[in-house]
Amino acid sequence: MLLIDVVRVSEAVTRTSARLGKIGHLAELLGRVGAGEAEIAIAYLSGELPQRQIGVGWRSLQDLPQPKLAATATLTEVDELLSTIKAVSGQGSQAARKALVSRLFAGLTRQEQAFMLRLLGGELRQGALDGVMIEAVAKASGAPSADVRRALTLRGWLPAVGAAALTGGVPALRAFRLEVGRAVSPMLAGSAPNVVTALAKAGAPASLEWKLDGIRVQVHRSGGEVKVFTRTLDDITGRLPELVEAVLELPSDDLVLDGEVIALRPDGRPHPFQVTASRASSKVDVARLREQTPLSVFFFDLLRVDGADLLDLPYSDRQEALGRAVPPGLLTPRLVTDEVAQAEKFFTDVVRAGHEGLVVKSLSSPYAAGRRGAGWVKVKPRHTLDLVVLAAEWGHGRRQGKLSNLHLGARDPEGGGFVMLGKTFKGLTDELLAWQTERFLELAEGPADELTVRVRPELVVEIAFDGVQRSPRYPGGMALRFARVLRYRPDKRAEDADTMETVRSLML
Repeated sequence: MLLIDVVRVSEAVTRTSARLGKIGHLAELLGRVGAGEAEIAIAYLSGELPQRQIGVGWRSLQDLPQPKLAATATLTEVDELLSTIKAVSGQGSQAARKALVSRLFAGLTRQEQAFMLRLLGGELRQGALDGVMIEAVAKASGAPSADVRRALTLRGWLPAVGAAALTGGVPALRAFRLEVGRAVSPMLAGSAPNVVTALAKAGAPASLEWKLDGIRVQVHRSGGEVKVFTRTLDDITGRLPELVEAVLELPSDDLVLDGEVIALRPDGRPHPFQVTASRASSKVDVARLREQTPLSVFFFDLLRVDGADLLDLPYSDRQEALGRAVPPGLLTPRLVTDEVAQAEKFFTDVVRAGHEGLVVKSLSSPYAAGRRGAGWVKVKPRHTLDLVVLAAEWGHGRRQGKLSNLHLGARDPEGGGFVMLGKTFKGLTDELLAWQTERFLELAEGPADELTVRVRPELVVEIAFDGVQRSPRYPGGMALRFARVLRYRPDKRAEDADTMETVRSLML
């Protein structure tokens, strides 16, 4: 199949707002893709690469060659070239990757180049999310969507599951099993504004557990071999030797555990998230980094033990099994209650201890891998700041033609002006997008046809966020975590915006 076929379907999905319409476009293409290219097509249409990461940054995507006039590149050819790029290493690897990237883009039309740029940059947002793609795979293969979802629970990666469905139907889907050593998609939590709402969603009594601001890990043990996977199913075993050692000391040698690793200070309070993230992402000099920044692990779920798969058991049963398999010091602190006052006090205590909040879990819920629902509900305190819009970026997909991604700044009373703290496009409704595009163009201080449009710092916007962390990326040395727009504040002037001192006081 030609890459242009996938690109055209991606564009059709972007233009289509109705869910059934999106499913129809995707299913039509999946129904005619070749067996060897099904996994590639599903990955691309889901905004992913089969290779996950290929080591190409934005610098390698500058000064690209002129596009071809006719589309000839096949999915297989593009995939093989991306795998070649990923395999490049050693001295001169940056230049070699750049040359291969140029070779890739020289074989693509303008339409294909634009698609590949968004795909490599992680910005391919066309609405082909897992739920839509699952239904498209089911429609194209004739398999029930429940079988597709079940296989996804066990395999953990939709492109592989979809390819199996398209080539082998229901028997291929039902052949998937929970395998020690192969990561499954983690169960995800929905959100609630407060503990009362979370209890109502999950059902009382419920299990209330500390929400740690660390790195999600899934740990597999088979005999003397341990593997550690991230939330995105990447293998990071070699980076976390203390976690491997802790699991090897457990009595069972057949385990699949779900948990969190986090860097804690001597007093038990957490380090800022980026300390944990930096330690968990480093592949070199691990022994020295371990000594400087040891990581603690806390497990909160058990998916398999001693040959038994526990995915379909109620959460209460999985917790009992977890308590037998793992010592208390390695378990996430929890409270089972149906009393609101007790739950709210527990929430207050965990926030005072420096952690993110709570995850409220239904005692009857099975492990719904890769899905977000009422079985698990997270509750976090909401911080807000009034910040000034410094610039905005033109959007993609349904936001094409709209100024979307906001550059946010806090007031600097000492130096004058405003200091950038980060960007966000989250929380913007269609009405806000239309309004702010028109307003930003009125305030533009430079060309409006560039990717980023700088504006006069006059508009104040109320931003919710989960925390402030140190960041060398921005001039103030700080960045907001999970920033999202609540509303514009026409009642406030730029001079009324929050200061850098206020932001600094919120940093962990």
